[in-house]
Amino acid sequence: MLYYLSEKQPTLSKSVYCLRALKRVVRSPRNVYEEGLKPEERLGILSILLKSFFAPLMVAWLLDHTIQMLTNGLFIFNNPGLLTSEFLFVFNKHGFWFLFQAILFLDVFFFTLGYLIELPRLNNIIRSVDPTFLGWAIALACYPPFNNIAGKILSWKITEFPQFSNPVIHISANLLILLLMTVYTSASVALNFKGSNLTHRGIIASGPYRFIRHPAYVCKNLAWWIGSLPSLSANASTSSFWKALLILAPMLGWTLIYVLRALTEEDHLRKVDGDYDQYCQRVRYRFIPGLL
Repeated sequence: MLYYLSEKQPTLSKSVYCLRALKRVVRSPRNVYEEGLKPEERLGILSILLKSFFAPLMVAWLLDHTIQMLTNGLFIFNNPGLLTSEFLFVFNKHGFWFLFQAILFLDVFFFTLGYLIELPRLNNIIRSVDPTFLGWAIALACYPPFNNIAGKILSWKITEFPQFSNPVIHISANLLILLLMTVYTSASVALNFKGSNLTHRGIIASGPYRFIRHPAYVCKNLAWWIGSLPSLSANASTSSFWKALLILAPMLGWTLIYVLRALTEEDHLRKVDGDYDQYCQRVRYRFIPGLL
């Protein structure tokens, strides 16, 4: 509705093409099977499926991050004296989580807009949605409820706020996590209204995308690796090689999932047009500047 109200000369929306395709399937499934779907119908179906899954998820996350951010922020605002007398307590219970949720709020905010709003004047029209099973499977493995299944298979649970016995190391490590997540969110800010998974909506080469092609994946995984350090250190100090390996292997598994996400995304983008190849010529490295 927003699309037709805001555009002076609107063309048919993806939802209309989706409904047309479904109508054809219902009326004559055999003909559709033999002839296949038209490109615009296939794009319409994939776009609606994509938005139907991710948009409600993003809205729910946005509300959750807002509530947690306000709750922790109000505690700090109402108890300023504790910042000097009980800094470590405030940092552990409220400070870290206020900053963490504020960072994630900004990230999810832009992706929520990306899934809900698609307008030519915003230059965020979906040109293509990854049509491959592998691309969808790898992406969905990182989101509920599928990430719970992947987590059980890999036997690993994310540690967003690791605990270290040394206060200086504890605060420094968690501030580093916040810094990494800030860079992670800066990638979403750079995407702006184009933020969405499995889509080609135009290439972004600003923000952290000036340096590497997958800054968000790199920063998220580095934050998770820092989160695993206390468990790895505890088992290494007791010479429990097997237990350390059980912690290390799932982390490597999740890192591999995100490497596959990067590769499947690049494969999709390259098949749409030549824009991504031109971007790759300017930004040569996927994960580590000058190395990888």
